Amino acid sequence: MNAFSRRGACPALSAPMQTGDGLLVRLNPVAGGLSPKSLIGLCESALKRGNGIMEVTARGSLQIRGLTAESAVLLAAEVDALGIAVRTGVPVETGPLAGIDPREIADPRSLAERVRAAVEEAGLTPRLGPKVSVVVDGGGQLTMDGVTADVRLKAVRFSASVLWALSVASDGQSARPLATADEDAARDIAVAVLRMVAEKGRDAHSRDLSERQLASLASWHSFAPPSVLPDISPSRGEISRVAGGSPLSTLKIGEIAHEDAISPQAGEMSGRTEGGVQDRRPIGLFPLSNDTTALGIALPYGSMPAEKLIALAQSALSLGVAEIRLAPGRALLFLGQPSSANHLLQATATALGFVTTAADPRTRIAACPGTPACASGRIATRDIAETIAAENADILDFTLHISGCAKGCAHPGSAALTIVGGENGAGLVVNATAKALPAGYRPGYDAARGVSRVAAMVRSARFQGETAAACLTRLGPAAIAESYRQE
Repeated sequence: MNAFSRRGACPALSAPMQTGDGLLVRLNPVAGGLSPKSLIGLCESALKRGNGIMEVTARGSLQIRGLTAESAVLLAAEVDALGIAVRTGVPVETGPLAGIDPREIADPRSLAERVRAAVEEAGLTPRLGPKVSVVVDGGGQLTMDGVTADVRLKAVRFSASVLWALSVASDGQSARPLATADEDAARDIAVAVLRMVAEKGRDAHSRDLSERQLASLASWHSFAPPSVLPDISPSRGEISRVAGGSPLSTLKIGEIAHEDAISPQAGEMSGRTEGGVQDRRPIGLFPLSNDTTALGIALPYGSMPAEKLIALAQSALSLGVAEIRLAPGRALLFLGQPSSANHLLQATATALGFVTTAADPRTRIAACPGTPACASGRIATRDIAETIAAENADILDFTLHISGCAKGCAHPGSAALTIVGGENGAGLVVNATAKALPAGYRPGYDAARGVSRVAAMVRSARFQGETAAACLTRLGPAAIAESYRQE
C-alpha cells in the first residue's frame, strides 16, 4: 500500500493521501449506494481507525479522515468485510438518481459501463492522471452540470431517439461542445479524447488538447483515419456534420430538433435540465419512477462526525430506508422508505444538525475542517462558518470559501470571497482562490466580524434588485478589503 500518495492524487482505499489530520481515503461504492447497515458499519470503522470525521465531497464521494498507515490497512479490510465493493480506475460518473428518475432523458448507466470497459480495454487507466474523469449525464431532476470533467456526455432528445452531446473540460456551463452522436460513437469519441490526453502525460487534462485535436474530434465520423483516432472500438458509430448555422447548432438540452440535422455543436451545455431548472441542489424530496420519493439531506460543509451519521442511518433503518446514495453537492439520498417516513427522517436530520432545506445558508459556504481538526489549519473554519451563516444569511447568494490554509481543499476553484488562514491571521481574498494573495487581514478569531462588516456595506450599497454577488463585483477588491479590516 502506498500510504503517503502525493497531494493532488485521488486517495483511493488502497492509496490514502496525507493531510493535516492524518491519512484520508475516498471511496465510491460500485453499487451506487449503501444500505443503512453498511453506512453504520463504515462509520464505526471510521471511529475506530480514524478521527471519526466523515465527509461527502462536492462530487459525491465518501471520505474518511484521520487514519494512520496501520489503521488504513485495517479500514480497508473492514470495508471488504462489509461487502462494499468500491470503484477503481478512471472515474466515469452518473447522476445520483440515474435509472430511477422519471424525468431523465435517458438512463446513463449502460453507456457509463461501456465507457469504463473501453477505457480498461484500451489500457488507459495507468496512463491518465488521477484527476481525469468522465461524466455521463442522463438529465432529469439532479443533473451533473455542476461537476467538472474531462469528458461530458449528456443525453439529448432527437426526434424519437436519444443522442449524446459530447463536450470537454470544465462543468456543464462552460464545457466546450464537440459533437452529438449515438451511443456507440459517443463511447468511441470519449475514449479517443482520453487517448489524446494520455499521450500528453499523466499531468494532462482535456483542456490541454490543441485546437487541431479538438477540431478532429468534432468532425470525426465512421471514416476517420487511424492517425486521428487510433484503435477506437470497432462499433463504428457515426456523426454527421452540418453548417454552423443549422437549427441544431443552437439546440438546448431536452429540445427536439429536425432529424436531418445532426451538428457537432448540438446539445451545447446550457446548464439547464429538461425542465429548465438550473443546478438544483440534492436536498428535499424527489419523485421517483416507482411512485416513491427520494429524500435528500446534506452534510453541513460536507462533513459530519461519524456518531451523527450513525444516528441518522439508524433512524433511516427503523423507518424502512433501503438504500442511501451519495450525491454531488455533499448530500445523501435516502431511498425505499414509505412517504410517511420522510417527515420523521427529515426532523431527525434537522435535530442532528444536517442540512434539510436548500435555503439553508450553509449550502453557500465551503469550509474545510480547519483547527483543531487539521494540523495544517490556521483558523477555526467551522466556527467562523456557523457564525456567518447565522448572522449574514441574507447576503449569501454567492460562494463563500473559508479555508484553514492556502491549500484550499474545500473549494479549489475561485470564489467571490475567501477567508484563508495564514501567518498574519485570517486573510480576505476577493474573486480568486485560497492560494491568492489576500487583500486584507484581521485576527483569525475575529474573521466572522470582518465578514459582517462586508455584509453591512453590501446592504447599504446594493441597488434595488441587485444581487450581493453583483454588488461585490461593482464595489471592487479595495473597498471590500477596507471594509473587512474595519474595527
